[in-house]
Amino acid sequence: MSTAGRRAERRWPMVTAALAAGALHELLPGSFRVAPHWIYPVFLVLFIVVLVAGDPGRIDRDRSWLRVTTGLMIGLITIVNAVSAARLVAGILSGRHFESAQQLFATGAIVWLINVITFALWFWDLDGGGAAARATRPSTACPAFVFPEMTLPEMTTSDWFPQFADYLTLSFNTATAFGPTDVSAIRRWAKLMMIGESLISLTLATLVVARAVNIL
Repeated sequence: MSTAGRRAERRWPMVTAALAAGALHELLPGSFRVAPHWIYPVFLVLFIVVLVAGDPGRIDRDRSWLRVTTGLMIGLITIVNAVSAARLVAGILSGRHFESAQQLFATGAIVWLINVITFALWFWDLDGGGAAARATRPSTACPAFVFPEMTLPEMTTSDWFPQFADYLTLSFNTATAFGPTDVSAIRRWAKLMMIGESLISLTLATLVVARAVNIL
């Protein structure tokens, strides 16, 4: 195995996150899911099968078609969750009847969690040219995000580079703190994406809590 192959990250964390997004969507009430309900998980699984077959094991093949397929899969997750979020917000603003505050909280929490996964996938896919590209370059080459490990080399190994768990943590912190925490965005697109995630998270939290209080 080449040095890049040994350094490359495994695919299962990304696959697990994508499958989790699909499974969480299926837990939503029927009116918040895309129809027909089977089509989304089928396409999601097809994308994953293609990616695993095209680059099995570690992610070390920097191919254009693999990047496009990954982007299409993340785009599908994004669009589907955007539809669910839009329906939730529209339902709250129009005074739609929810069975209980618990149902509203559960729906809002699922949409929020999928949103965290979605942004984590985008951050992971776009930073430094993608996972395969990061495996062949130094962690300081053209990054969009500066992680603590990059500025504290004495605290980590010499071959450290950001992997999916790091981007999931970044996305979760952005969604809960509504801004950067220990990771700095140094590219404009990265800053704008973090602003977008913070705004979506803040909007969902505010509307869901306010509506739930009224129901109670």
